[in-house]
Amino acid sequence: MIRPSHLPGLRPRVEGDREREILGATLETLAEVGYDRLTMDAVASRAKASKATLYRRWNGKANLVIDALLCEKAPIVDHDTGSLRGDLLATFCGAGGLTDTEQLAVLGSVITALGRDREFALAFQRDFVAPKAAIAERIFQRARARGEVRDDVDLDVLVPALPGIVLHRLFLLGEPPTPDLVARVIDQIILPAAAAVPSGGRPSSPHKEPS
Repeated sequence: MIRPSHLPGLRPRVEGDREREILGATLETLAEVGYDRLTMDAVASRAKASKATLYRRWNGKANLVIDALLCEKAPIVDHDTGSLRGDLLATFCGAGGLTDTEQLAVLGSVITALGRDREFALAFQRDFVAPKAAIAERIFQRARARGEVRDDVDLDVLVPALPGIVLHRLFLLGEPPTPDLVARVIDQIILPAAAAVPSGGRPSSPHKEPS
């Protein structure tokens, strides 16, 4: 299990400018070679530090990379615009969202490691995926409270659908995300699924038939 390196008493700290230099060198190496090929030796060489200096603070590359990514992580904002569509567009097309090229580059540099390095994958899911998933869950819960999402819709399936579709198109089909793509997925898939009438069911708020 990865233990956050900022907790007191774990190991002597490398602080201030030297810490930022090492974390910056880690990000540069990560962008250049990816997580799988990144080594403590390579980071130490780029940062002009000894490997012993790195190990005084980080017990391996998983801890080092997670700290470097957290240092550059875009702030997560919960946008409450008053509508499901507005919330999704503001959240997923803004900083840290699906159209944030820096965040996508980070994901691309570690995506293979998520299937190979369980220690790193658990830390990445905890520190990067979970906070965003929690905001998305709140967006859909607010929409449900406003009557935009039927009570019987399975949010465990619907909440991750937007990033799942967009990232599938990026990493498997080579289509870079754009605000237009995000909007099309929202309008053609997410909103209809949230409000669609189940097979054989009836609308939750049927329009009154004209007399």
